[in-house]
Amino acid sequence: MLRALADHAILRHDAALAEAPDKYGAFLAAVIARQAALVARWQCVGFVHGVLNTDNTAVSGETIDYGPCAFMEAYNPDTVFSSIDHHGRYRYAHQPAIIQWNLARFAEAMVPLLSDDETVAVARANEALERFAPLYRAAWLAGMRAKIGLVREDPDDLALVQELLSAMQERRADFTNAFRALSSGAVPEGLEAWVARWHARLDRDGRMREEVFAAMRAVNPAVIPRNHRVEEALAAAEERDDLAPFRELLAVVSQPFELATGHAAYAEPAPNEFSEFYRTFCGT
Repeated sequence: MLRALADHAILRHDAALAEAPDKYGAFLAAVIARQAALVARWQCVGFVHGVLNTDNTAVSGETIDYGPCAFMEAYNPDTVFSSIDHHGRYRYAHQPAIIQWNLARFAEAMVPLLSDDETVAVARANEALERFAPLYRAAWLAGMRAKIGLVREDPDDLALVQELLSAMQERRADFTNAFRALSSGAVPEGLEAWVARWHARLDRDGRMREEVFAAMRAVNPAVIPRNHRVEEALAAAEERDDLAPFRELLAVVSQPFELATGHAAYAEPAPNEFSEFYRTFCGT
């Protein structure tokens, strides 16, 4: 039954591997690579899935079954949205580790297909899992390079990104708006020293600033579905049978890299009175 299910999944998601000599090992590696890339993309836009159980992790590498999810506003690696996640198991900073834990459970399930010798099979599963961390780090750093307009790799890029995130956390800078401001050539308050180092790094890349900023605006969203806007749309639909706020919100977030005239309010962080909407629930 396990073999039949694995064969079906391979045909559906990795048909090119169907005739490979080691198709099950190759499939495991492909799933690991997809998940590493996926969680890196979440981290780069501040998305918190909220309920990263193994049954919510798909071999296809897609984001599924997210209920208590949200996009982080003020940058804080410990951001949690789920109302039942009292210990921060699924917090923003922990998502890569949780995905790796889930993949370990998947690899355990694949062990009988990796070799007739269980010792060999377990060793192969562990070897595949060890690839997750470097794959994730590479995908995340590539995504962060793009967010700050870098095209060439430099050994100091990781430190540059970490310095930016540390400064954003210290100042509780809005994750989305800070990167979008940099994409427009603006200098967010409190980041002046970092911006000077960043500009020196951009000079080494040798591209015109406007080219850099245009590329950044293509990967740094101007608008995200902020919790207070989602709540407003839900309340209007439930309490007044008014779907207009929902339709407008959907239209705005469906074009996340553009902010049309008249929609500037959708880019604003939640006011203080909406702080309770940082807690979300399964079914949101």
